[in-house]
Amino acid sequence: MKFRHEYKHVLTYSEYIALRSRLKVICKKDNNANENSEYLIRSLYFDNYNNKALMEKIDGVNRREKFRIRYYNDNVDFIRLEKKSKINGLCNKQSSNISKEQVQSIIDNKYEFLQNHSNELFMELYYKMTAQRLKPKVIVSYKREVFIYPAGNVRLTLDTDIRTGLSSLDFLNPNSPTIKAGNNILLEVKYDEFLPEFIRQTIQIGGRSHSAFSKYAASRMYY
Repeated sequence: MKFRHEYKHVLTYSEYIALRSRLKVICKKDNNANENSEYLIRSLYFDNYNNKALMEKIDGVNRREKFRIRYYNDNVDFIRLEKKSKINGLCNKQSSNISKEQVQSIIDNKYEFLQNHSNELFMELYYKMTAQRLKPKVIVSYKREVFIYPAGNVRLTLDTDIRTGLSSLDFLNPNSPTIKAGNNILLEVKYDEFLPEFIRQTIQIGGRSHSAFSKYAASRMYY
């Protein structure tokens, strides 16, 4: 299991504009982005009856995990089940394809099909939905612009227009209502063994330190 470094920075709008301009010069764009050089990301996050994932994030627990289901650019024909793990600041993501019919079954609390599936991630989700009472909790959507630098396998993302579906679980309907979860703009920095020094200098706007901001936690603050 490979872990990567991951850090977050909350930006002001002026910092966002300045950083975006610089990254366009020194980094490659993601070829899978849409015509506006963005992804539209829509995720369904899981948590249990006592909000374990939320409270561990708020409390800064060093070893934690979360499950989510995600699709891009309103395309419900390509959906991923993901488990994200974090240990002492290092992150790992496991993922697997899942069909929209399977997603709807999970939302409808009909998740028995996960039990005998050959996919280990499906079986782990079944166990945790059964033993830990994990269940779909909130829809989170946002726009993401991606910048790539090959040395160090660096991936820089700018997330804007972060929105929450509140208590709605109408996940497979891209047009279901959402509201803004504040006005935060988030820079995420991900890399393998090293971060090139000139990239580090580029993103250190005003000596800004790392942030514990979470899109999931921000979306849960409304209910």
